[in-house]
Amino acid sequence: MERQSRATVLLSSGIPFGKTLKSRLKETFFPDDPFKHFAGQRHRRRAWSVVSYFVPILEWAPKYKPSLFASDLLAGITIASLAIPQGISYAKLADIPPIIGLYSSFAPPLMYAVFGSSNNLAVGNVAAASLLLASSIRSSISPVNEPEMYLYTVFTAAFFTGLFDLGLGIFRLGILVDFLSRSAITGFMGGTAIIIILQQFKGLLGLQHFTTKTDLVSVVHAVFMNRHEWRWQSAVLGLGFIAILLLARHLKDRLPKLFWVNAICPLFVIVLGGIIAFAADGKSHGIPIVGDLKKGLNPISVSQLQFNSPNVSVALNAGLISGFIALAEGIAVGRSLALLKKEQIDANKEMIAFGIMNIVGSLTSCYLTTGPFSKSAVNYHAGCKTPMSNVVMAVCMLLVLLFLAPLFKYTPLVALSSIIVVAMLGLIELREMQHLFKVDKFDFCICMAAFLGVIFVGMEVGLLSSVGLSIVRALLNVARPTTCKLGNVTGTDLYRDIEQYPDSSTIPGILILQLSSTIYFANASYLRERIARWVEAEGNIIKAKGHDLQYIIFDMGGVSAIDNSGIGLLFEVHKMLDSKGIKVALTNPSLSVVEKLVAADFIDVVGKEWIFLSVNDAVSGYSFTLHQAKNDDEHI
Repeated sequence: MERQSRATVLLSSGIPFGKTLKSRLKETFFPDDPFKHFAGQRHRRRAWSVVSYFVPILEWAPKYKPSLFASDLLAGITIASLAIPQGISYAKLADIPPIIGLYSSFAPPLMYAVFGSSNNLAVGNVAAASLLLASSIRSSISPVNEPEMYLYTVFTAAFFTGLFDLGLGIFRLGILVDFLSRSAITGFMGGTAIIIILQQFKGLLGLQHFTTKTDLVSVVHAVFMNRHEWRWQSAVLGLGFIAILLLARHLKDRLPKLFWVNAICPLFVIVLGGIIAFAADGKSHGIPIVGDLKKGLNPISVSQLQFNSPNVSVALNAGLISGFIALAEGIAVGRSLALLKKEQIDANKEMIAFGIMNIVGSLTSCYLTTGPFSKSAVNYHAGCKTPMSNVVMAVCMLLVLLFLAPLFKYTPLVALSSIIVVAMLGLIELREMQHLFKVDKFDFCICMAAFLGVIFVGMEVGLLSSVGLSIVRALLNVARPTTCKLGNVTGTDLYRDIEQYPDSSTIPGILILQLSSTIYFANASYLRERIARWVEAEGNIIKAKGHDLQYIIFDMGGVSAIDNSGIGLLFEVHKMLDSKGIKVALTNPSLSVVEKLVAADFIDVVGKEWIFLSVNDAVSGYSFTLHQAKNDDEHI
């Protein structure tokens, strides 16, 4: 048996530490092995490949064919028609001048076309980040009393967002974004959509006074406290616009080929609203309008960044929180659309692109930008082929800024509110919430923590509570790992959890336990107590049947790593079991675990003959040992 065990189980302690460290670092920061294509290339070619990796336009532009431009041109014009109403509307959400929203669809898309890796992403502003940015800043700086300082702080926040994204991308720290789980994003976006819709009652009812708070109670209170300002003209016009937008969306769902109708409908609503407001002198009849929009390209805003201002901490906080949300949304959208085309995007390269475009944007009078789902989905359905569609959109916005911007001065605020309301309806994923409740109750709780926290307390509280619960869940999974008792599946050599397979049989005198996580300081004490309880419970069961517990097999196949505390745990467990006359066997330990057990001399303490390749081998080994012991007793 010993000779067979040594032939089938590799016990090695010769892997150099440097090699192990290099492998771990590579898997942590370069899991996708982005530089694998550089192997075997000459120095000049390799240098060009490295530059092309960080500047993707150098890779796709030389291969760009005129036949692709027709698709990119159509997609670019389509998303530009969506960028105009969205830019003005979301700038309103952020409490900044509407022209800033148009500026943000010019410079940032050009930067993304150079540094971005997704062929489907369309750059622009997003509603959730816009409102989160506003709620984070206006608690310290009033957009009404200090409009210039407020705007400069928004630019500074965009700069910090860019630095944050760029740092994450350069240092390959995209793993941090994964702490914002899908359930947390679903709840946060749904709650944000609700409060954004409620905030639009100001525009839909033509209110002049409103609350700066974002929670449900404050918003509803403000709506009814200012009911003397309600304007029926705005309400009627708003309901009409919402009906048009919902009809266009329904048409798109019924006839997907007519997606472009839904895409240009917001622009149609703005144009129609502007004509109505101009013809009926809406400003004098309860229909507030956007007001003057200056034509011209983005002014340079370098000197307006507030690095020496007392409000720099406000900008930093707003930039990091809103930037984190925008980054998570942009990467999620890019990945989702890439899967539809069976493509891949590099999340870390996307972070670098987002970082550069936000830094450049903050220097050119833009606020936070990312890859919004609505615009990117339109870009995808319009047939975009490359990031050139973002360039086309930027050129369209250039023409708008130079020649057409003043025409939008008559845009009624109720039209913008209607566009936002309909856009937000798509963010309330009730079916996803039902799915979470059905599949995973804890995930549902995380979703509801974000959803209810955003609605009743505030956006920051909702976000942080859901992230906190996600981290608590991860820590619980680490600190309280699953252990289970295995039994033999009838008619096979397989051993599985007896709770999952109640018909599986146990072997008298043997307890088989499966350890299913990393064993280290955070869970060593728990595992010690849990194993002791398993041994006590199994001992009582076996004694009732007239047997003694003689043998414990630890299935180590699920243990990916072990630290010094974990090794100490194994020594203590072995000592406890040895005092009771119970033998210990290990099965299928991984190479990294074996290396440490050999170095700590635990293998020598247990005995190399008690290390097996599979649970079935260990059970066979026990049977052989028992049979041999009986033969020895007979000879005596």
